Amino acid sequence: MSTLTRWDPFNELDDLQNRLSTLFGRAPIKKSEGGREAMRVAQWAPLVDISEDEKEYLIKAELPEVKSDEVNVAVHDDVLSITGERKYEHEEKKKKVHRVERAYGSFARTFTLPEDSDAEHVSAEFKDGLLKVHLPKTAKAKPRSIDVKVN
Repeated sequence: MSTLTRWDPFNELDDLQNRLSTLFGRAPIKKSEGGREAMRVAQWAPLVDISEDEKEYLIKAELPEVKSDEVNVAVHDDVLSITGERKYEHEEKKKKVHRVERAYGSFARTFTLPEDSDAEHVSAEFKDGLLKVHLPKTAKAKPRSIDVKVN
């Protein structure tokens, strides 16, 4: 005897979203009985932008609601590491939480330093939830002008 199962196109979309979330390093959304989303706190890693100009590389990391004393920037064996933690602050006990989508917990991002970077002079600044890591280029990597004399 076979049972009929009602087709729900949203189940296929949920499955696709979970597979993509796993691919991009996010925890998949878990369903409770009855197909409703279960409460969870996802793992996270801060998003970064990396740019360069003729003087330096610049890494900008978004760290909302992270305190500066909970962030660590280190360089070891040509690898730059940004580690820290965003703590989940419990709301008032009288409030009922219906959804938690922002991620909390420890994080770590690591980046291999480019060959033309000066690991000895890395500096960082943290303001308004944005961490900026300045990685200067070595003197030999900086472009320079050479005057050409015409006879």
